[in-house]
Amino acid sequence: MCAGAASRLAIAALLAGTSPLLAQARDTVTYEVSFPNAAHHEAEITATFAGLSSAPLEVRMSRSSPGRYALHEFAKNVYSVRVTDGSGRALTPTRPDPYGWGVRGHDGTVRITYTLFADLADGTYAGVDRSHAHLNIPAAFMYARGLQSRPVRVTFRPPPGSAWRVATQLEPTNDPFTFTAPDLDYFMDSPTEVADFKLREWNVTSSGREQTIRLAVHDPGTDADVDRYAEMAMRVVAEQSAVFGEFPAYDFGTYTFVACYGPWASGDGMEHRNSTSLTSSGTLERSAGGLLGTLSHEFFHSWNMERIRSSGIEPFDYERANMSDELWFGEGFTQYYTNLFVTRAGLMAEDRYVSGLAGTINAVVNGPGRRYNSVVEMSRMAPFWDAAASIDPTNQQNTFISYYTWGAAIGLGLDLTLRTRFDRSLDGFMRAMWVKYGKPFRPYTLDDLRATLGEYTGDTRFADDFFARYIHGREVVDYAALLAGAGVLVRRENEGRATFGPAVLRLEDGRVVVRAVYVGTALYDAGLDDGDVIVALDGTTVTSVDQIEEITARHDPGDAISVTFESRGQTLRAGVTLIEDVRLEVVLYEEAGLNVTSSMRELRADWLGSKAEN
Repeated sequence: MCAGAASRLAIAALLAGTSPLLAQARDTVTYEVSFPNAAHHEAEITATFAGLSSAPLEVRMSRSSPGRYALHEFAKNVYSVRVTDGSGRALTPTRPDPYGWGVRGHDGTVRITYTLFADLADGTYAGVDRSHAHLNIPAAFMYARGLQSRPVRVTFRPPPGSAWRVATQLEPTNDPFTFTAPDLDYFMDSPTEVADFKLREWNVTSSGREQTIRLAVHDPGTDADVDRYAEMAMRVVAEQSAVFGEFPAYDFGTYTFVACYGPWASGDGMEHRNSTSLTSSGTLERSAGGLLGTLSHEFFHSWNMERIRSSGIEPFDYERANMSDELWFGEGFTQYYTNLFVTRAGLMAEDRYVSGLAGTINAVVNGPGRRYNSVVEMSRMAPFWDAAASIDPTNQQNTFISYYTWGAAIGLGLDLTLRTRFDRSLDGFMRAMWVKYGKPFRPYTLDDLRATLGEYTGDTRFADDFFARYIHGREVVDYAALLAGAGVLVRRENEGRATFGPAVLRLEDGRVVVRAVYVGTALYDAGLDDGDVIVALDGTTVTSVDQIEEITARHDPGDAISVTFESRGQTLRAGVTLIEDVRLEVVLYEEAGLNVTSSMRELRADWLGSKAEN
C-alpha cells in the first residue's frame, strides 16, 4: 500500500517547485524522537500541533498501516502521555476511546510527549534496542484528525556516541537527522531505520531520467556480505524494470530498501511508495538467497500495488480495515513473479524454480477452500488473515486459500495461456496495466482488469470467460497441459499410494495428535477433529506418526480400516476409507526422462530467461 490521493497531489506540487512545506511552514506538524531508554525498547516522542483553531484537538494512534489490511492496536504500546500548550501549561486530555486523546483549552498549540514501547522490528510494528530503531510510522506516531494535509517534519535524536544514521524515503534536509513529508499520508507510508547501517547505492536510468536505488542494511555481517547481496539485488531490479520498460518516477529521485536482518528482527516485507521495509531473523551470511525473494516481491510492488492500485484501498483509512476485491492481482500476481525474477536473473536454477510451483498448484488444486469462495472473496477476507490477531479458533484451513497463493496460481495459468494461445505474455499484460493505470495513476476495478485483458489479447470473449471461470468462479486451469508446452511435467507425487489425505499429525507426549484435518479427507469423513488423539489404527496401537504411514502403506486406496481415537474425553471407534495421495509434483521433462522438443525449449527460454539488457 502507499500514500493516499491527497498525498499524491502534495507530492506533485512539491516536485513542481510549489512545496507545501514552504507554503504552510507555520502549520507544519513536528515530531522529535529520542531513545534515552533503548535498552528497554523505549522511545520518547514529542508531537507539536500549532496554528490550531479554538476547537478541541483530536489526537489518534492509527489502527491500520499502509501495506497491511488487518487492524492493529498500536495505541496499546503508548504510555506516559503528557500534554502542554504553547506556553508550557499542562493540559489534561480526555480519552474518548482506547485509540485517541482529546485536548481542550489550548492556546492554539498542543505539544504531546509520550513513551513508545517497541520490541517487534518488522513491517507493521516497531523495534528499538541498543543497536537500532526500526520504525513503522503508524505504529509509533500520533496524528491529529483534520490536520492530515499539513506538512510534517521529524527529527531523530540518536543516543550519544551511537553512530546511528537514518534510512528513509522521507525528504532529507540540511540536517542529516531531520526529514520532511508533504502530508500525513506520505509520512505514514515511510518506514525508517535509525542505526549504524551499511549503505550501497546504484543509479538506474529510464525515460531519460536518472534515479538512485539505495540498499541500507542493518545486519551483523560483513561488508562483503552486503556487497554480494547488493549485486544480486541489482540483477533482480534490472529484470523487473525490463517487464515495464522503465522505472516509476520515484519521489525525490530515490528508492530505498530499508533492511533489518538479524535475531532481533521478525520476518516480514512491506511495500511503500518509494521504499520497502525488509526484516528477517536470518542474516545475509546465512540466508541471502531466501531474503532475496522478499526483496524481489516488495520491489515489484513499486509498480503493482503502489502505482497500479486498486480503487478499494485508495485513499487509505487509518481508523478501519481496508478491503480490496483485487488482492489476488496486486499481491498474488506479485507473488507469482517473486521467484520468476530471481530465476530470470540467474540466481535460481530452473529445476528449483519449477519444483517450487508444486506448492502453489497443490494449495489451489487440492485445497478445500475453493468449495466455499472465489479468489475475489478471499481477497475481501484479507483483514481477517493479514497478520491479524485472533484468539478464537477458526476453520481457516478448510475455508480459506491465501490470495497470495491463489493469485500466484492464476498468474501462472494466465501467463502460460497467453504464451501458448496468443503468443503474448503476462509481462505484456502487466505493462498494459502500467501504461493505462499506473503511470497516470488511475485506480482500477475488477472490470478494468477484465477489459484490459480483452484489449491486450484482442479477444474480449476470452477475457470474459477467464474472469467468469477463474476469478469470479472457482475453477482452476489445466496446469499439466499448460506446463507441458514448456517441457515441465505435473504428476502425482505418490501415485497409487493409500493415505488419509492431507492432515497435520504431531507426536505430543508420546501420543499422535491431530492438529489439522481437511474437508473431503478420510479422517474428516471419519469424524476426527483438531486435538483428537489417534490411539489405534487397523488394530495396532499407535505410538508415532511414522507408524501411521507404515500402516496405510500396506493398503490400497479404497480400503476401509478401523481407527480408535480419543475426542474430548470420549474414546471412539470409526471406519476410515483410505484415499489416493493426490499431492502433485512439478519437474522438468529431462528429469523425468522425457524428450524436450525445440518448441518446448523455446517457450521455456522465453518464460524463464533473462529480459534485462546486458
